[in-house]
Amino acid sequence: MTRDNRYSSQVVREYWQYEWDRQNVYTCSDDASDPTYVLGMFPYTSGNLHMGHVRNYAITDAYARYRRLQGDDVLQPMGWDAFGLPAENAAEQRFTDPRSWTETCIESMREEMEDLGLGYDWSREFTTSDPAYYRWNQWFFEQFYEAGLVEYDAAAVNWCPDCETVLADAQVEHPAENGTDGRNGESGPDAGPIRTEGVCWRCETPVETRELDQWFFTITDYAEELLEGLEDLEGWPESVREIQRNWIGRQEGARVGFEVPEYRSVEAFTKRLDTIFGATFLAISPGHDLATEFADEEDAVADYLSGTRGRDEGERAATAHGVFTGHHAIHPLSGEKIPIYVAEYVLDDVGTGAVMGVPAHNERDHAFAKAQNLPIEPVIDPDDGERPRNDDGTVVGGLPYTGAGTLVESGEYDGLDSERARERFLELDCAESAVTYRLRDWLISRQRYWGTPIPIVHCEECGPVLVPEDDLPVELPEYQPATGNPLEANEDFVETTCPECGDPARRETDTMDTFVDSSWYFLRFLSPGFGDAPFDADRAAEWLPVDVYVGGEEHAVLHLLYIRFFARALSDLGILDRREPVERLVNQGTVLHGGRKMSTTTGNVITPHEYGPETTRLFVLSAAHPRQDFEWTAKDVSSAYDFQQQLYGMVDTFVDRESGRTDRRPRDEYLDRAIDRSIAAVTGEFDAFRFHRAIGEIRSLAGLLSQYRDTGEPHEEVYHRGLETLAVLIEPITPYLAEELWNMLRRDGLAVEADWPEPTGDTGNYRIERALIDRTREDVRDICEVAGIDDPERITFVVAPKWKFRAHESVRQTDPDGAVVSRALEDDLVADHREEAGPYLADLEERRRSLEPVLDPARERTLLERAGWLFREEFDAPIVVESASSIDDKALAGRAEPGKPAIHID
Repeated sequence: MTRDNRYSSQVVREYWQYEWDRQNVYTCSDDASDPTYVLGMFPYTSGNLHMGHVRNYAITDAYARYRRLQGDDVLQPMGWDAFGLPAENAAEQRFTDPRSWTETCIESMREEMEDLGLGYDWSREFTTSDPAYYRWNQWFFEQFYEAGLVEYDAAAVNWCPDCETVLADAQVEHPAENGTDGRNGESGPDAGPIRTEGVCWRCETPVETRELDQWFFTITDYAEELLEGLEDLEGWPESVREIQRNWIGRQEGARVGFEVPEYRSVEAFTKRLDTIFGATFLAISPGHDLATEFADEEDAVADYLSGTRGRDEGERAATAHGVFTGHHAIHPLSGEKIPIYVAEYVLDDVGTGAVMGVPAHNERDHAFAKAQNLPIEPVIDPDDGERPRNDDGTVVGGLPYTGAGTLVESGEYDGLDSERARERFLELDCAESAVTYRLRDWLISRQRYWGTPIPIVHCEECGPVLVPEDDLPVELPEYQPATGNPLEANEDFVETTCPECGDPARRETDTMDTFVDSSWYFLRFLSPGFGDAPFDADRAAEWLPVDVYVGGEEHAVLHLLYIRFFARALSDLGILDRREPVERLVNQGTVLHGGRKMSTTTGNVITPHEYGPETTRLFVLSAAHPRQDFEWTAKDVSSAYDFQQQLYGMVDTFVDRESGRTDRRPRDEYLDRAIDRSIAAVTGEFDAFRFHRAIGEIRSLAGLLSQYRDTGEPHEEVYHRGLETLAVLIEPITPYLAEELWNMLRRDGLAVEADWPEPTGDTGNYRIERALIDRTREDVRDICEVAGIDDPERITFVVAPKWKFRAHESVRQTDPDGAVVSRALEDDLVADHREEAGPYLADLEERRRSLEPVLDPARERTLLERAGWLFREEFDAPIVVESASSIDDKALAGRAEPGKPAIHID
């Protein structure tokens, strides 16, 4: 290849892609022994990559490349999450079919990924809309069905009569009455309800509530295990684990039965059974069965339910909105009638969807009671004695009393403490201890075409019947545009015969939630061509878990919970031996532009090709920690481009020069050691996924090499080693550039297959060494500035005496409860300087908690001598390094401390 004095990845990428493909460097052999499995959440086929994709896959690729350079076999596959309603909508808008649109998107996205230099094993590529893949979705459905993990039941759903499809709550919009966007809702006890009915996000048709027969996976069977398993996921961010804990929502408490005359008993869940005598109303959620029955009789209830439909749970939980149903419940202990309200703050999927309202001892109950003018009756007195109360039942100076205490106004139970009262109430027939979960079963039915057909035949005689396994897959027919679900209009697809009795029957026309596709795709990558089963179980036993999984935290309670459920279900079916599929989870933050997330709707999108693949990779990885959001700025992107040119120029200049110097000098020894320190630092940062810091370390090494080169003739071997090290360290970030540098340095093979550089010496103290030099340079700058020294004639460093180093380490390592000073004086060398050591030890003892490890005096002096060229270069003055014991200036010597040499500037 010919060289130019400017680097362009666009010029060289085709050549290096050809070489990578020719040598199969990214192909993971099926014979590999437990490869490092690095996986980015595979993309929905939306048409083009956006910066969210780029950041995710740059992180994944950088780590995969790093592990490959460390000598690991690496599995990094890629496939396509191809099913879903957006593709169906996009195809309709473009007058095409979902399959053609999806295939076009895949071609475009694959090309962009290759352009970015992402090192995928493309031999394992698959698409979830391929019958060879989704037949196993159907197979799993049937296995789950036989194992009792599938239910067919009626469920209330949002229904758009124009689109003839179910809508998720997020797809129901609520334009506010004043014409503003009401989707953000209102909160607080004084906020009025949104009166405008919810409308479809696509056609603005008013949304209805319908009862439809739906298919569910009973994920609730695993609620407790999914919760307990979070404690073992030490490689997952605590934020994701906490989100899943809250979503599963385990609560210990009691169920209490309240009789509703002419209806039935309603079970309310409470964590505070001791407050039962303070219940002044019964509140049920808008989705409660009884609320639906009341709505059939009372227009006010029906209107209220219509106004709450589709509202965000967070908004609902914070409101004090509600409607009196006109009915009462019987208090199970007092026998009194208490009113029944439908209340937004009671959530369908928390507890039983019904609560006994105790406004004196619960903040939300209190806010609701105040808004609805309901009585507030305190029944718990704090254990710290009587405290006066306001008229509304609150303790003076505080909110409703929510702690434990002593029962009052509770009949024969007065005087009992809260714990004993709960025990007594559980002995009664009206209450029983209970554990509830917020988690609900996974509704997988979708009334749309572009998804996996559910393998069920409906027979009037036999009911729902599984399609025989030999008849799988049930393939999607050719797309025929139709209002609502095209499958329902396709009689050739729908009309069939019952597999059991042979009578005429109809196929299920619901398709599966696309989260089913992504709940096991990581298993298919292990053996994508396997025809006898969804995956090779023996290989899964050896290659799982996924070592590193990269994706957004927004998937915490959908995809990331579903893959954990799937792994457990498959394990119980005997086809997988891993119940936790992912060992380490890395969440990536958002790329912002103009302070907002990049989005086509806001018009602030920067596409990957605008700045070139490697400039983009370098910038997104250097801008911030993977977990953090960051702002896209042209200045910082330009800096990433300039850094590539700097590296290229350094190597280009080196290979064109005549042979360099071969004799070793102190500055060569310093650079050699600095290279070791950089290798150790970058290795640690890659291991910790702190790519921004790793790039900072690489930049620092490049800057030091440039400074070294400019201060005199470089040592041939040392400088060459530095450039080689840069080429390999930067390879996970900018692979095309690394290959160019490696090739220019005339190294054998490919940079992607090189060995990760090894330090030539011990690097255990590299942070101490670096801190010593950085701190000493800063001290010299400060002295020059304070003393007004513009042109120093000589700089002298004085290394502290050996006894001070001994005293420092003795104090630093002595137990804080021990005799710090006397322990240090047990050292003969320290004791020989008792007069000087006394005040010094007292000072060290006072600073003991902040003392850092230091080098020994000989290594400190050697390091300062080898770094002398850096000081000479910056301050243009000779450097002298002395030991405190060898100088006559005792005051100067006395200022020297371990890790902080005394400094004198002439």
